Amino acid sequence: MASKSGDPYVFFSDLVRCETRLYNALNDRLRERHGIVTSQYEFLRHLREHPGARVADLAAEFAIGIGATSKGIDRLERHGWIARQPNPADRRSSLLVLTAEGASLTEAAGRTFTEVLTELVGDAFDDTAVQAVSRLRASLERDRIGLPTG
Repeated sequence: MASKSGDPYVFFSDLVRCETRLYNALNDRLRERHGIVTSQYEFLRHLREHPGARVADLAAEFAIGIGATSKGIDRLERHGWIARQPNPADRRSSLLVLTAEGASLTEAAGRTFTEVLTELVGDAFDDTAVQAVSRLRASLERDRIGLPTG
């Protein structure tokens, strides 16, 4: 593990604090311009890319509990940004799709997201660093590390 101090905690702390600060900054800008927060944008974007996903699919993708995911989806549905459709393969679950309003919001928020993230990260990450983060995520997901227990 490489860190300037050689201390693995410093690497962990840097990684987590960067994520927190980026997430908070994105929250602020998305809320200001579009009335949503980063987690809502992530759900909307995922549903744009995976129409017909289920709540359980989103929970697995974002490594969060089903209850928290369901509550988040309920909020998006109340705003009219997503709709639940019957799941023909399993009557116990619903398929989630963006509404026209949700698709429009996702598109606009995506432009803001990209602008802000580019502004904040700049050229701090070269291709090697980006690939390293992608490899770390793939390894954690492959080994099913860090999944919620409930």
